[in-house]
Amino acid sequence: MATKQHEQTTLTSAGDTTPGGDGMSADGTSTVAGTPAVDDAATGHGGGKRFSLREFAVLLATGLACGVLSGLFGIGGGTIIVPALVWLGLSQRHAAATSLAAIVPTSISGVVSYATEGNVNWLAAALLAVGVIGGSQLGSLLLSKLPEIALRWIWVAFLVFVIVQQIVYTPLRDGHLVLHVWSGALLVLLGVVVGSLAGVLGIGGGAIMMPALSFGFGASDLMARGTSLLVMFPGAISGTVANWKRGIVHLRSGLIVGCGAVVTAPLGTMIAGLISPRAGSLLFAAWLTLLAVRGIWTALTLQRGSRGA
Repeated sequence: MATKQHEQTTLTSAGDTTPGGDGMSADGTSTVAGTPAVDDAATGHGGGKRFSLREFAVLLATGLACGVLSGLFGIGGGTIIVPALVWLGLSQRHAAATSLAAIVPTSISGVVSYATEGNVNWLAAALLAVGVIGGSQLGSLLLSKLPEIALRWIWVAFLVFVIVQQIVYTPLRDGHLVLHVWSGALLVLLGVVVGSLAGVLGIGGGAIMMPALSFGFGASDLMARGTSLLVMFPGAISGTVANWKRGIVHLRSGLIVGCGAVVTAPLGTMIAGLISPRAGSLLFAAWLTLLAVRGIWTALTLQRGSRGA
């Protein structure tokens, strides 16, 4: 099968000054001394040497944390998976693709928890899924074409956007989602946007769908979270298949993260029902702010290193 040459994960000594700086090679691959490289980085499809205990522990811990966030906020967990995979040694491109694979089992666990409480709108999810499946193909194509530095800044811009909307808008607990012809068409269009961003960033898209369903379509915060988790499943599968064909998915890493998330997603769902919608929004904004600050620092360092190369 003809695929683009896989980006390699390499480690160098502490004194290495490879283009990119701050432990990043020219293609965005980690070169930080002491930073573990996931075992399947050389193949993209999951082959290679065995995981070290440290690598396995980081992947599993990432999955456990991801599951709580997924159930609590109605997201796929890419905001924690992608940074963790980058720290382990993957480029932003491979981390985003692998994150999308991990979201497949994560979304299943989360949506079951919400569906048992009646907090899923199946028709809205179906309409969104139509757009998401198509959009994820476009996102996968962009992921394979965009330069590493562009992916970094798109990631930061996405985080800032979500932080702002979480602070300025509080969803309702007793809202109702009403569908008609125009709202149905808008849901399909929203799905295309969500799918495209999901493919590029390696996220499930819940950070976009959840506020859009609440603010734009009147859904309660719990209904919006449950519905967005359901939509993530077909979108994540579609994007992962496309990324697999391009040779940028590290499947074993994604499965470990996803299996960990399956265990803790019900806990996040339970917490979501106990706290107020406002508290949930502020907690999510605080978490994303930490990621945004780190993302800006990494992008600036990578950009300076590229200019000095």
